[in-house]
Amino acid sequence: MNFKKLALFTCFLLALVSSFAQTPKGEIKAGPLTHTAESSSGLVREAQVGLPNSLVQGAVYVGPLKDAPKLSNAKVPVVLFMHGSSGLGLKAIAEWQQWLASMGIASIAPNSFALQNRLTYTSPIDKETYEKLHAFRATEIDITLQALKQMQWADTTKFVLAGTSEGSVPVARYPGKEFVGKIMFAWSCEDNYFVTAHKTAIPDDQPTLNIISSTDPYFSQSNTWLGNPQGIGHCGAVLKNNKKASIVLIPGGPHTVLTFIQAKGPVQGFLTDLFKL
Repeated sequence: MNFKKLALFTCFLLALVSSFAQTPKGEIKAGPLTHTAESSSGLVREAQVGLPNSLVQGAVYVGPLKDAPKLSNAKVPVVLFMHGSSGLGLKAIAEWQQWLASMGIASIAPNSFALQNRLTYTSPIDKETYEKLHAFRATEIDITLQALKQMQWADTTKFVLAGTSEGSVPVARYPGKEFVGKIMFAWSCEDNYFVTAHKTAIPDDQPTLNIISSTDPYFSQSNTWLGNPQGIGHCGAVLKNNKKASIVLIPGGPHTVLTFIQAKGPVQGFLTDLFKL
């Protein structure tokens, strides 16, 4: 008997068993993943907006678009922001929009949960379901963009597409040229448990900002069920030829890094330059 081979095989089996043991069982709450005419309207109507005081002629407004005060005739740059799987209930999103508005930048975060009883999940689940969800979220960019183009206060020459976590996947994949730049929080643009393939579609000349924790619990090697032993945990590989791209790693940060001071400086510089503020 070749004891060396036996020992190696035993180590392999132990590693395999350990891997399975460390992978939690996700859950899916079934529901629709196609927007109706009603939910498409609600997606925008119930979107959370951040409006600078140049529009509202007073204090900054952050809240549902449907409840926005009367607006002035000014035109302002806009960030279209795609929320993550927890929706607009994440406090950091409103805080981030408030901060953007303080710089004179409007934002709109469509409410994916305008589709009643839509599918929800706890990771990890199967890649086929993830991809159905990513395709569904991608339609929300198109729906919101078309509505945004009709809003008198939106400067259509100054649109940026941004997202966090689940919301960053359709941002990275979006092929259109309507946006002067992209910002992706908490996504690594890599093949892993969350996608069949990352399918990033960012031209080498598109200004892009990727901000993520160096120990992101989902998309770094800190995740024992990442599904990519070679994963580096950020978008560096796909952006390596993009001279207008920046990657910011926040050491030891959590999954949500929107409002971290280490993230605000790069975002402010990125948007100030793009929007010529």
